[in-house]
Amino acid sequence: MGRYTGPSCRLCRQVGEKLFLKGERCYTPKCAIEKRRRPPGDRRQTRRRPSDYSLRLREKQKVRYTFGIMESQLARYMGKAQLQKGNTGQYLIQLLERRLDNVVYRLNFADSRKQGRQLVNHGHIQVNGRKLDIPSAILRPGDQVTWKPQTKEKEFVKELTASGPKRTVPGWLNLDTSSLTGQVVTLPEGTEVDLKVDTRLIVEYYSR
Repeated sequence: MGRYTGPSCRLCRQVGEKLFLKGERCYTPKCAIEKRRRPPGDRRQTRRRPSDYSLRLREKQKVRYTFGIMESQLARYMGKAQLQKGNTGQYLIQLLERRLDNVVYRLNFADSRKQGRQLVNHGHIQVNGRKLDIPSAILRPGDQVTWKPQTKEKEFVKELTASGPKRTVPGWLNLDTSSLTGQVVTLPEGTEVDLKVDTRLIVEYYSR
């Protein structure tokens, strides 16, 4: 199955929560969840209690849609997480949070993870002084993320410098606003990740 190319707001309605896939639009009354919280498709009223499987599937899909990854990618991340000692769900989120496209989003270099992925694909981002155009690259503590020198001269990057960060930069990252350089300080912990996801259900989904 290929990457989803349909309306982003449809995914938020499908899981019934804001996944912040459209950047600033998600913070306005134009957000699809604010207008129509009902899931897309069949409009008939149902009162059936959701099954355990549907609850696990929903949590798994929330992670997929939030980070914009395919099922095969999430399965690989889960395979890596299951090989680690300790909390499997926490290690899974650590892997996903340290993706380059997500770090670009967390540093306020992009309005959404989708835009962050596009910036990386187009070669606008450097890691440790070298261009890296692989959105799925996993960063490590100590890695530095910045704009390509030519990109810093573009108008939209100058606006970032003038307006400052729109969102709070998580504690596991450090942002130098003067030079627009970010650094991975440490591994993200549960309290520093604002994802409303029950990782226990995701682990159960892949353990069935």
